[in-house]
Amino acid sequence: MKNHLYDAIEKAIPGRDRTLIELSDGRKISYGELFALVETLSGHLARCGVAAGDRVAVQVEKSWQAMALYLATVRAGAAYLPLNTAYPLAELEYFLGDAQPSFVVARPQIEEDVRALCKTIGKATVQSLGPNGEGSLLAAAEGAPAIDPRPRGPEELAAILYTSGTTGRSKGAMLTHDNLLSNALVLVDYWRFTEKDVLLHALPIFHTHGLFVAINTILLSGGSMLYLPKFDNDTVIRLLPKATSMMAVPTFYVRLLDDARFDRGLAKNIRLFTSGSAPLLAETHRAFSDRTGHMILERYGMTETNMSTSNPYDGDRIPGTVGFPLPGIQVRVADPETGRVLPQGEVGVLEVRGPNVFAGYWRMPEKTKAEFRADGFFITGDVSKIDERGYVHIVGRAKDLVITGGYNVYPKEVETEIDAIKGVMESAVIGCPHPDFGEGVTAVVVREKGASLSEGDVTAALEGRLAKFKQPKRVFFVDELPRNAMGKVQKNVLRETYAAIYARGAA
Repeated sequence: MKNHLYDAIEKAIPGRDRTLIELSDGRKISYGELFALVETLSGHLARCGVAAGDRVAVQVEKSWQAMALYLATVRAGAAYLPLNTAYPLAELEYFLGDAQPSFVVARPQIEEDVRALCKTIGKATVQSLGPNGEGSLLAAAEGAPAIDPRPRGPEELAAILYTSGTTGRSKGAMLTHDNLLSNALVLVDYWRFTEKDVLLHALPIFHTHGLFVAINTILLSGGSMLYLPKFDNDTVIRLLPKATSMMAVPTFYVRLLDDARFDRGLAKNIRLFTSGSAPLLAETHRAFSDRTGHMILERYGMTETNMSTSNPYDGDRIPGTVGFPLPGIQVRVADPETGRVLPQGEVGVLEVRGPNVFAGYWRMPEKTKAEFRADGFFITGDVSKIDERGYVHIVGRAKDLVITGGYNVYPKEVETEIDAIKGVMESAVIGCPHPDFGEGVTAVVVREKGASLSEGDVTAALEGRLAKFKQPKRVFFVDELPRNAMGKVQKNVLRETYAAIYARGAA
């Protein structure tokens, strides 16, 4: 048996002397340099006792060495578990306790804290990796004996990505070797990536977009990357003329459009701009086209399904839509209660079936069963419709999910923390349109009688309890929350009330 995903990636290497990565300071990393480190790190993982099927949890800053660690984990037959660097130790404790990794890589500044945490929740080797290769991992890996790629079949786990949960408990989406490989190969073909492509990569790599969509697509096409630690207007504008493609979240495009230096000339060598992870406003789509002459290609995916739909490479890229099902993938719109498939044009919940769809939620068999129809379609929870031309429209989201800057935030998780603050009677968390982040997390709070709680008191209490992106950008106080006849909080009313609070120029 071969290592299904790793062998395909290794086979696609166009030559070990070819440049794979150019860093923002101009340093170049060849395919050979990256894969030499992959081989060393996979041997190190094996030497430290990481067995096939184990989990390797990673919470580090973006670096080319972190990319090598992802590939080394797959090569060693383990499941890669990337964690958002914004998660504080209080949240990290849940993820590590739930996944029970045998190996954890943390940022150097919290290595000892994570080691202490692992002593209380489960045995694991803990090492560290910094953005420039510093930390204990690379030093410890020197001289590791070589191992062959461990056999892993198409249906075995390659990664677990945690996605926010409606009950406040995140769910680990189990992604198989074939989930990742099949989807990346489809994207290489559908978006026409080749060895000649240079991708401007400014996305985080703890998220499916930057890790699997971007990196796997480039590796399997034999292309290269301009690899930035984060999005920065100055750096992107400086390097964009060297790129042929850019994958982004809507926030990136909004910020570029706000910069007078960003013009048609800077984008003349780009053949493809894509957008995902959050809805792209039609206004942004049109403004970008007017400025550059390029129509952004918007697509749709989620942690559990990888990429499911895409506007066409050739043909109309329609603002406000996410295009057609990708080859080999089926989508339909169904009644969320009965599961009845709805006629074209009617609004219901989007369901997806195909080799891209995950294997289920880690250690949550009942939750997994509840999210799949009997015929194998996954219930995405996204409210959608399919128009007469076959374009998929995402018209809303079930379960009040907030997408801010490309990250999913489930209100219940934030509400639980706010409700625990002294002086709070109850709270409701909503997403409101935000010019930079797509949606801004917004809290509406009812104080206990006699309490003098302020907005600053609430935000201060949440520091260290939630990742920064989950913390409310604004907190408002009301005497009571609006409710319907059944007593359910009417979040639609709250969204209407606070809809314009993040408009440009507003407080």
